Amino acid sequence: MKSRTIISVIVIVIILFLARSIYNDYNLKKVISACILGKAQNSSVEKAKQICEDKFK
Repeated sequence: MKSRTIISVIVIVIILFLARSIYNDYNLKKVISACILGKAQNSSVEKAKQICEDKFK
């Protein structure tokens, strides 16, 4: 029973680590897109894209 609990905890930790690494790139793209939309009101789209990529990467 104790070994089953330990194995379950290890599996859950591995699944959480994989989920974090998979969705990290997705979240970064969304943050950069939102930043571009906000900055594009004051400058060109290309300049806004460069500023946002430099800021968040």
